[in-house]
Amino acid sequence: MEQFIELLSQVNTFELIRTIFWGLAGAISFYFSIGNARVWTSISIGFFLIFLGQAYAINPWVHYYKLSAFHNIVGTVAIVVITHGFLEYYVFCRTFEISGKKVTVYLFSLLILVAGGLFLFVNPTPSPNTIRNFKIVENAIWVFLSIMNLELIRKIYVAIKDSPISKGFIAFGIVFFLIFLWRGSELYLQIFQWDKDWQDIIAVMTDEVSDIDKFADRVQISALVNKYAGFLSSLSVGGTFIYIYRLLR
Repeated sequence: MEQFIELLSQVNTFELIRTIFWGLAGAISFYFSIGNARVWTSISIGFFLIFLGQAYAINPWVHYYKLSAFHNIVGTVAIVVITHGFLEYYVFCRTFEISGKKVTVYLFSLLILVAGGLFLFVNPTPSPNTIRNFKIVENAIWVFLSIMNLELIRKIYVAIKDSPISKGFIAFGIVFFLIFLWRGSELYLQIFQWDKDWQDIIAVMTDEVSDIDKFADRVQISALVNKYAGFLSSLSVGGTFIYIYRLLR
């Protein structure tokens, strides 16, 4: 308990608030998955997993590098499950058929996470640079699949635009636009080695000199976009599921 309180004192207040809102969004989406049709299950579970991926901010054992890397694996699994869910929904819009059961989605997601945990368990403890590589891969997948999801959402909206629930997919479009900005801005910083992780690495492990001071304005703008787009994403996810819940009722 003392370790947890000490961690909270070290966490950036804004990051902590963002994590709390992701927790609320995750709880809402998980509840939504239980009380609604099978076609929503993958989408809802995926958004719930985002919270688990973001929970590093309040994890008292995150200084263990393998556990830190596991948060990135959870985040990657989250967007893959969400994208699978939107693909399922698009197929459902075209055929009005959906296969599988809810419990299958839950178990499949759990098995993927277990496999990711085993991968970390059997391999050496990752270094800070390896942890950074995990984050880069995660963000790259998020950016690519966010664009794909925006296109899927557009197609779903066109297919069901005469339905009252179509407005819910406009909200999902806003969600993924914000997520694209959130993850894309962080990936931009990582690609050009302007992210905090890289600055920390070169400060203690290498003699490399960063050019971050030459592009201070770009770095500051990207950091602000990352900060506020991530926060607005968490708010928009919870709001979207509440809105869709009301539309379905």
